[in-house]
Amino acid sequence: MTRQRIGEALAGRLYAAELAIDQALAEIAALTATLPAARVEARISATCGQGAFEGVVAALTALVEARGHLGQTHRTLGAVARSLGLAALAAGPVDKPGDRPPIGGLTPHDEQLDYPVNKPLPYTPYPC
Repeated sequence: MTRQRIGEALAGRLYAAELAIDQALAEIAALTATLPAARVEARISATCGQGAFEGVVAALTALVEARGHLGQTHRTLGAVARSLGLAALAAGPVDKPGDRPPIGGLTPHDEQLDYPVNKPLPYTPYPC
């Protein structure tokens, strides 16, 4: 397998990991919003279920931190790709920060799961 193919496979996996974290964040955020509303609707004391609420907020916080780490990983892998001369590794159906004009991609809910390489990585000394 060539370096280009390896890079393309890594770019696809990175996009999938980023999407998974964002989807998990959305689900946990929805649960976080639902817990206090459910407590009020069920007419349960505010102290009841506090541990569950703290647990879901801790999970949300941990995922936000994980998202930041994955973003740093993305920037690092982008730098490695550029240093190896592997320009066309941007995977996924979403606009990248440097897309001018935006390419307009698929939404995360589209049925397509195998996203093609869509454009070269732009060089920028400024991470998004």
